[in-house]
Amino acid sequence: MSEPVIHVIDDDDSARHSLEFLIDCAGMKVRTYAAATEFLKAVPGIEPGCIVTDVRMPEMSGLQLVERLKAQGVAHPLIVITGHADVPMAIEAMKQGVADFIEKPFSDDAILGAIRSALARAEGRSQLDAEKAEVATKMATLSQREREVLHGLVEGQANKVIAYELDISPRTVEVYRANVMTKMGAGSLSELVRMVTIAELSG
Repeated sequence: MSEPVIHVIDDDDSARHSLEFLIDCAGMKVRTYAAATEFLKAVPGIEPGCIVTDVRMPEMSGLQLVERLKAQGVAHPLIVITGHADVPMAIEAMKQGVADFIEKPFSDDAILGAIRSALARAEGRSQLDAEKAEVATKMATLSQREREVLHGLVEGQANKVIAYELDISPRTVEVYRANVMTKMGAGSLSELVRMVTIAELSG
């Protein structure tokens, strides 16, 4: 996986350059944009990472940018920089899925900590999404009957109970159970339960 890039959007030149210097010194890749509209033009080829945007900007505010990015399906975590008077706006942004908001004036540690936390959460989410996709692919190979047996196993039912509910013999359940374990690539029942739990996670 390529190294994440921190995308900083702020119309204030000194604030933008200051953040760029700070993030660069912290050993992270950084790109800067003087306006939300400028950033939107770059979105089609945007590198994975995190977006840090000021709230008050001409042409398009940080919150309007959040809405646009959400509409375009951009999944990067967003951090909003806000002045004291903008806190209600920032709270509204949090409701829209923004990862964090940092109130001015902020310390170097506060902004760097927020960026690192956002990246860590995004990394965890991308790993979970990949795992969910892998489990879903495996589950798609199961027959209807194998899915029914899988459901019984995950519910903690004994083979004879599953056999009774599906009106088949316990021996047949054992065959289906073996097929399910093989197709899912599960080494144990607990591993199988974990897979199904991941597949059912929402969001």
